[in-house]
Amino acid sequence: MSTTLDPVTFEVLKNSFITSVDQMGEQILRTCYSFVIYNRDFSSALHDAEGNCAAQGNQDIAVHVGTLHFTCKDVMRAFEGDMHEGDVYAINDPYAGGTHFSDVRLIRPIFADGKIIAFSQSNGHWSDVGGSVPGSFDVSARDMFREGLRITPVRLFDKGRFCKDVAHLIASNTRDPASIIGDIHAQAQATQVCEREILRLVGKYGRDTVSTGLSSVQDYVERAMRQRLAALPDGEWETQDFIDRDPAGGEGLIPIKVKLTIKGDRAIYDFTGSHPTIGSIYNSAFGATFSAVAAGMKTFFPDLPLNSGFYRVFEIIAPEGSIVDAKWPVAVTGFLMPFEKIMNAIYEIWSKLIPERAIACAFNLEYLLTGGQDARTPEKPIYMFYDWLPGGWGGRNGKDGSNVTTACFGTGLMSQPVEGQERANPILTTECQILTDSAGPGRWRGGVGLRKTSMMLKAENSVISYICDRERAIVWGIEGGLPSMPHGLTLHRAGVEAEERLGSMFSDVSIGEGDVFSRPTAGGGGFGDPLERDPALVLEDVKDDYVSVARAERDYGVVVTTIDAELCEFAIDVEATKSARARIRAERPGWAVADPESIAAAYRAGELDTMDVIRRHAVLLDWGTGELLPKSTEQFREMFQKRSASKWQAAG
Repeated sequence: MSTTLDPVTFEVLKNSFITSVDQMGEQILRTCYSFVIYNRDFSSALHDAEGNCAAQGNQDIAVHVGTLHFTCKDVMRAFEGDMHEGDVYAINDPYAGGTHFSDVRLIRPIFADGKIIAFSQSNGHWSDVGGSVPGSFDVSARDMFREGLRITPVRLFDKGRFCKDVAHLIASNTRDPASIIGDIHAQAQATQVCEREILRLVGKYGRDTVSTGLSSVQDYVERAMRQRLAALPDGEWETQDFIDRDPAGGEGLIPIKVKLTIKGDRAIYDFTGSHPTIGSIYNSAFGATFSAVAAGMKTFFPDLPLNSGFYRVFEIIAPEGSIVDAKWPVAVTGFLMPFEKIMNAIYEIWSKLIPERAIACAFNLEYLLTGGQDARTPEKPIYMFYDWLPGGWGGRNGKDGSNVTTACFGTGLMSQPVEGQERANPILTTECQILTDSAGPGRWRGGVGLRKTSMMLKAENSVISYICDRERAIVWGIEGGLPSMPHGLTLHRAGVEAEERLGSMFSDVSIGEGDVFSRPTAGGGGFGDPLERDPALVLEDVKDDYVSVARAERDYGVVVTTIDAELCEFAIDVEATKSARARIRAERPGWAVADPESIAAAYRAGELDTMDVIRRHAVLLDWGTGELLPKSTEQFREMFQKRSASKWQAAG
């Protein structure tokens, strides 16, 4: 195309494209029916005529980065030669480059002068897409047939006419058809908002200029990113992270291996050696893996706009049939578990390349889903309580980690207001507060997590499901920093004295009125040796209730005396602190090589608590029974030595 853009027009168009996508988001927020989408579990995109992503919005969540162009192109292939003005298509197919079945995308071709100039796309997480459990997250599913409705490309609006029969067929296969129909219209209208803005730009600048702008913004990002890669040294860097377990297999962490190779102005991410797909929903199809790579790498280049120009600079090698390249019909709804492991592994690698932006491991996103019939009214309608919590991000080079922040999976997500949840569901929140000692200790500590406790009210036929991870592959520190704490849900049934630990991965558990369930979110991993943290900062953490007096001494070697806890008056015992730190330095090399069986026995006897077992001895247990997990411990200790203990030795 011969049209060229002057710098001013280029900047105007670049920012106008992003604004058009942001306007889609504002439209969805004001018209959606689903409480899940209202809390920003959605993303939007503008594509060029070839389906390449030209712009995403400022608050679109990381999980959808790098997937929307795949689904746009799949729709284009399906309807090649049969697209018309006013058409809108739907797709949610993870095997065609999407994420999971709950993320349903609506795509509209934008015509100018009778030809397609662009596509607008709205992706929203529907609260339910069918399947075997409310909310469509059955952790025991081994194939897609228990996960919900798979929507291959289908036309929902035909030349502006709503295809009511198709839409109602889709909605009728969910537990909340009225909301689904409402969300379809909200997303369709959002794509029209973007269309209106692009046609306004066409009217002002002309079709050719806008088309040139759509390609130029991608070329700009590609050039900028290649220049930055070329400025880095060529080489190879590798690491691994883990999924807790394969419920269909034996005990042991499930590895995801990542090797980054930089050659000139290109990056190659190689997942060779990653575990084969596992017998649960914790598998990732290629589109989600691509998204995790893009989101993880983009974190270190926050100033660049996001579009397909960024995707051109890297290549992914993902072994077919592995946990990072699952094929139909392998279950993939829980792809977010490998997704976040990939992101954190990439964080660790890029922390070596750009140390001034280094960051330790962040907590793992968790989803709680409870559904049944709401008995607070005579109609007893179906309800679905779908909740996620914020937690702690990893400590950084020179800064503590972010406290109670949305997961790296999707920083655009909002924490759901409990008042809205309680109005829509027969569930009462009795506790939601920062969790003391949840942060991984370090010279720069991780951010703190929280604990939320809820009680079931009047409901019938209710079940609870929970998908999470890092109950065993605990959130880790780097450069000598220490791990955080395990995830996991506990259930206290009405009239029963003892609590029941259900852990981090279960589905379809019956729950009744008066039952109380509680779960924490971990803090982030620590950065740097905790014995090098300024005691004054530890004292402030104690005052803020981020760190207890006991763990200030055990994790940081800082002895804090309590003057008046009610008035938040504490002081550092300087001499005792010097002595405690000297003792810990002398003793800790032996802690993480101590006999794991003896550590497990001491835990069961109440002589060691969970934090000691993890942070001092790097031992993993079944946190309900105290039983040693020998293979998991061996794997965890290996990484603990590399990320933490070896750095203490290097520091003398």
